[in-house]
Formats: sequence, C-alpha cells, structure tokens
Amino acid sequence: MKNKYLMPSVQITLPVLFGYLAIGIPFGLMVVNAGYPLWVAPVMSAVMYAGAGQYIAVGLFAAGAPLGAIALTELLVNIRHIVYGLSLITKFKNVGKWKPYLVFALTDETYSILTGCNVPDGADAGTFYGTIALLDQTYWVAGTLIGAVAGKLIPFSFSGIDFALTALFAVLLIDQLVKTHDAMPPVTGALAAGAAVLLAHFGVMPSGNILIAALAFGIAALMLVRGRNFGTKTDTEERI
Repeated sequence: MKNKYLMPSVQITLPVLFGYLAIGIPFGLMVVNAGYPLWVAPVMSAVMYAGAGQYIAVGLFAAGAPLGAIALTELLVNIRHIVYGLSLITKFKNVGKWKPYLVFALTDETYSILTGCNVPDGADAGTFYGTIALLDQTYWVAGTLIGAVAGKLIPFSFSGIDFALTALFAVLLIDQLVKTHDAMPPVTGALAAGAAVLLAHFGVMPSGNILIAALAFGIAALMLVRGRNFGTKTDTEERI
C-alpha cells in the first residue's frame, strides 16, 4: 500500500481501531472461556468477520445449537448488509479487483466510514476503499487475538464490556453527522426503531422481528422523503 493510501486511511479509521480493540478483546476472551483453542478467535475473525455475528455464533456453538438454527440466526442478524450493499452500488462501480473483498469486509463500521469519506485527489477509489476495509479487519483480528492470548494467561471480568459496541456506534454516528451535516438518516432510524419496539411491545409482531421491521420502516421513510434518488450518488456522495 502506497503512503498516499495508507496514511489517510489510518487517520480515517482511528475510531474503528480503538473500538475494534475494545470489542475484539472480549470476543477473544469469550472464545477461550468457551473452551476453544486460542487460534479459533483470529481465524474466525479472518474468515467470518461478522462482529456481533461472531459473538452469537460462539454462544450457539457452545450451547450445541443445530447448524440450521445457527445459519438462520446469522442470516437474520446480518440481513441489514443487503441494504448496505444496495446503497453502495454506485460507489463500488469502479473499484475493480477490490470489489469481492469490499463486499466481504463490509461491516457496520466500515460502511459508516466509506459513506462518509472522499477519495483523495489522484487516488484510485478501489485501492483507497480497500485499504480502509483491510485496516479495519486488521484491527479486529488483532483485538480478538489479544483477547484470546489474555484469556489464556489472566482472569478477566466481563462486567460492562457489552457497552463497548454501543459506544463505538455512537462515535461513528457523531463523526458522520459532523461530516455530512445531515441528521435525517439517524433521526429516521431512531424513529423507525422506536416504532418497531412499540409494535413488538403491544404484541402486533414477534419481538424477534424488531430489527427487520425497523430496517423496513427506515428505508420506506427515506424513500418517501427523498424519492428515487435515495442511496444514489446525488443523494449521498454529493453531500460528502
């Protein structure tokens, strides 16, 4: 990676570095505490790379859940990535050989960064985006490895660790608001999530469908407000 790609990418991904170390370390601890070998944590992070999905997978495997149930659960947890991909069709149009990896490495945090940054003058879009995605995954693998090693050497308390992922999302949201000056998407998302929770609370739908319902409400609302340009270059990239 040339310096013109690496240094700007490191600066952009610093929030993810600290966030991924904070939530990757407890994942590594969870893996070894569940009785798996130390190497499982970094290998899983390299080939699966699903964040919350990895946390869930370890718990389900440790509980002896059927493979079919695990696959269905992972699909429902990560189904939001379909929406991510659709909104990045234009942005990924000319990324060349990087496209397969960018699709694989599209986590929540990487998506947030890619939709809120501009390609430096004279830089190749594919290499720039790919460097960002690769750095983010490197941070995650490093965090899980540190946690797995620590879990073998020292005792550790999980108290308060579950808030790390929420804190990371809050930091990324603030960063996007500062860059785009557009509060419509997060406000719409908050209202959609609130509506889905209320529907589940009053028994209108099962509580397991909250995430899917919130995504559907949010997309529908943005489509109504911004029309057919929602998620395209004119709506997203030109504002950043």
